[in-house]
Amino acid sequence: MNFNQGSFSNNWQGGGVNNLGLGAFFNAKAEYRKERDSWVNDFQSQFGFQKIKNQEFRKSIDRLFFDSKYGRKLGQDTIWAFVANLNVLTQFANGFDFNYAYANQTYPHISGLITPFFLTEAIGIEWRPTSFFNLNFLPGSVRHTILADKDLYREIDARNATEVEAGGTPYDFKNYGVKRGNRTLTEVALMQVVANFDKDIFKNVNLKFRYQAFASFKDLRAIDNRLDAKITAKINRFINFNFDLIALYDQDQVTKIQYAQSMGLGFLYTFK
Repeated sequence: MNFNQGSFSNNWQGGGVNNLGLGAFFNAKAEYRKERDSWVNDFQSQFGFQKIKNQEFRKSIDRLFFDSKYGRKLGQDTIWAFVANLNVLTQFANGFDFNYAYANQTYPHISGLITPFFLTEAIGIEWRPTSFFNLNFLPGSVRHTILADKDLYREIDARNATEVEAGGTPYDFKNYGVKRGNRTLTEVALMQVVANFDKDIFKNVNLKFRYQAFASFKDLRAIDNRLDAKITAKINRFINFNFDLIALYDQDQVTKIQYAQSMGLGFLYTFK
């Protein structure tokens, strides 16, 4: 858990605004390995918010991730294995685009709980040269983009109509590639590549990242790329520094690279 806070007197001449923030993450991993078989389950969750004076609470990070992978080595002493993988990615709370303000100073509501919800099923081959790194080649992966709120676009369309009447520019919302009025988009990949790294790169400093590339048959020129990375440095038994980075390119959302970054000093408890 990480906490930050700042406050200023009304006559503070240096400039500033009262603020507070709280962030929390919970990660859990379970591995089963016996002879040629393995089963790895990885759960990751993050949520944080900020409160700035005269503004409503705004979330600073929001991620819910689960990955389950069964593997069977192709031989007793080989670093190659057949794998079957199930992956889930979604979020906890509503999201708004604060970079775009309507004429009435409200913001587009663009996401919510299980909106979107990404479910990916895949089979393929894993290359695992070390215990802390593996690379997966997964042809024929299937990804479902699911919107629990399939009418999310209606709110944006209604506000856009009002915005255009007022002489403004409408908000460009792609509905995560899902056809308006539908709840699900299913895509099949010519190839999906996933790389995982988790290692203490220095004493008490851990680097963990996951990179995913998804090349859909729908448009091989628009490969989806996502990187989730975290550096955690333990200062002592309970105090830690952490840095998070998410970089994403998905033309079903926007046609530019998206990124989210956060860092904080806080409380860390690890148990086995």
